[in-house]
Amino acid sequence: MSAQVSFKSAITSSESLARLAEIAPRLSAKDSTLWGEQAAPEAAIRLGWIDLPHSSRALLPELDRLSAWIRSRGIDDVVLCGMGGSSLAPEVIAKTYSKRLTVLDSTDPDQILAGVPENLATTIVVVGSKSGSTVETASQKALFTKLFIDAGLAPRDHLVIVTDPGSPLDISARADGLTVVNADPNVGGRYSALSAFGLVPAALIGVDTSVLLDDAAAILEKLHLNNSVAIQIAAALFDAGEQCVAFSDGSSNVPGLSDWIEQLVAESTGKSQKGRLPVVVESENSAVAGPGLMVAFAASDRANLVVEATLGEHFILWEYVTALLSFLLEVDPFNQPNVTEAKDRTNALLALWEKDGTLPSTVPSLVTETLEIYSHSGAQSLAGQLSDFLEVKAHYFATMAYLHRGANDAITEIRSLIAAKSGRASTFGWGPRFLHSTGQFHKGGQLNGAFIQITGENLSDLAIPGREFTFHTLLMAQALGDGEALASRSLPLLRIHLKDRTAGIAELLGALRTL
Repeated sequence: MSAQVSFKSAITSSESLARLAEIAPRLSAKDSTLWGEQAAPEAAIRLGWIDLPHSSRALLPELDRLSAWIRSRGIDDVVLCGMGGSSLAPEVIAKTYSKRLTVLDSTDPDQILAGVPENLATTIVVVGSKSGSTVETASQKALFTKLFIDAGLAPRDHLVIVTDPGSPLDISARADGLTVVNADPNVGGRYSALSAFGLVPAALIGVDTSVLLDDAAAILEKLHLNNSVAIQIAAALFDAGEQCVAFSDGSSNVPGLSDWIEQLVAESTGKSQKGRLPVVVESENSAVAGPGLMVAFAASDRANLVVEATLGEHFILWEYVTALLSFLLEVDPFNQPNVTEAKDRTNALLALWEKDGTLPSTVPSLVTETLEIYSHSGAQSLAGQLSDFLEVKAHYFATMAYLHRGANDAITEIRSLIAAKSGRASTFGWGPRFLHSTGQFHKGGQLNGAFIQITGENLSDLAIPGREFTFHTLLMAQALGDGEALASRSLPLLRIHLKDRTAGIAELLGALRTL
């Protein structure tokens, strides 16, 4: 299949197409000066993704050995511990090829416990971290190491590490005798789908990774050409002039692709108070609200832009599109300054916890039997609190749910309800994984969003080996830390804490439906 793009109407200008036609060959040649003088040093060490369709072939023998190793040992379960670029691409690959993969991209103890297979003896855990110091992944690795030891199993027989050469994780894992696969250090996390971060989990669940590379390599040869699909898409996203772009992968051959694109585009372009914010919708008929394009990946009557391709083609295509779009927006596509900010605030709160044994607390503005509301509203009902918040001045509403993905999924309806009730764009993200995705846009892009945080009590907590705090404490520190970052920008913020998750979600959605 060769990638195809179709437009519902003419939505690109000759000027944007001409500009991109001029610089696309320079992108293929890895010209690090495309995004300006300040971005050049980072770009010079982050353009290795352009080579991956070819350079990642060197991994194929090692991937074959890993696959044969786990098959010979009767491995039934593959668990991936990773965040952002280390988890989103493998999840799309698993969905597209209908393979079983447990992705743990959360610090919610209920979700982590649910992700631990019953039989650890037939489990392999892939730990993916580019920096080798990601707090979520480090905590999960420590937990699984203890679980294997407690079960009388040698961690070296059940852990596979994917990280950059020389990272703290690389050094410690090799010292412990673990299997390590090094990724290309000249590839940023969100551009790493075709690197070891995407290919190692894919190979372990039985996907023929050479097909992904073949498809990517075939389209890569065309992306720099005049009026290529990449140039057309990037120009359309820029010329629309609207920061929110809806993505629908329902009924397509690439389920879950929208979530991967969300991180790639939001984290790459959302800075300097510019950018494009993907709005991932449940189907093309879902409420979006507000102006903007809709992009679909299968034939659609509603979408402005339809892009049909294989998964391997999509990976390299959208990376190329994002780099071109960043050129037009005049932003650095490879840094993520506000992701670091959220991490720093989380670490400061954890240090406070380790010192005093508590996190900062505030007085709720409303308490019901199942939830607590923290807001500036004086309304004495849940419906009143929500109504007041939906009237704030904002271009879009973002809901961030620090809950159990897989068990608390009913909460996802809040996205379409808010879009329908407010008449404005509405996004939904699972915390803390959105911190490695749209979290950059929230704080670095156009500062015109309003934010709903949803936290909750856990059914059980889980100690993090070697740390003084638990997973629940870490989860709450991440939520409160990001809340501090949003509040420091005077952005509208509402936090809803669920004392009982199931009942609280039902009460919350019920109140929204009545507005």
